Amino acid sequence: MNPPSSITCTAFAGVRRIATGDLTAVALQVRQVLGGGELSPILIFDDQTGEQLELDLRGSVKDVLARLDKSPARSGPKGASVSAEADSPPGPGRPRLGVIGREVTLLPRHWDWLNGQPGGASVTLRKLVESARHASAGPDRIRVARDATYRFMVAMAGNLPGFEEATRVLFARKKDRFKEFETQIRNWPGDIRRHVVRLMKKTMAMEAMPNPG
Repeated sequence: MNPPSSITCTAFAGVRRIATGDLTAVALQVRQVLGGGELSPILIFDDQTGEQLELDLRGSVKDVLARLDKSPARSGPKGASVSAEADSPPGPGRPRLGVIGREVTLLPRHWDWLNGQPGGASVTLRKLVESARHASAGPDRIRVARDATYRFMVAMAGNLPGFEEATRVLFARKKDRFKEFETQIRNWPGDIRRHVVRLMKKTMAMEAMPNPG
């Protein structure tokens, strides 16, 4: 996950948007709103993924900032461990790669082929992964943007009129579908509607970008 300083998010109190910006600024704004006696449920969404963020906002501002600095968002992937390749002193001409060691299960013929490649299995796997990442960069960014829109819609508008129709439009992949999407969500609360429109525009912008692969 991204470190807190690079995460942009949006917070809602009920149907009202109360903050948008980097995680630290939003967290402090939410803390202030809660301190003012806000009774509506508050949800904070990662703008990139649409996932809800759980923050501990108890205590002083200093306490909150300290917890944000140590939050899981700043650590590596769950369950990952640094391999010996990252921990051992680098040999002559061997840079420290910061490699993460995880289990990979392959058939014997796959291991035979990998071990016969220049550099061995690890080097070959990294090259294959980088090649695949480059080839799928376009579809991946579209999927991430679309999924972010969908997650937010489910959380904030799942029971609103036009939700199912708007969802079908979201996944339709028609270039001229934006007006139809706006029609389906026209009766949604203003802040929710405006945020969904912003996410939908981002999704369509990603679809319009050329595939670097």
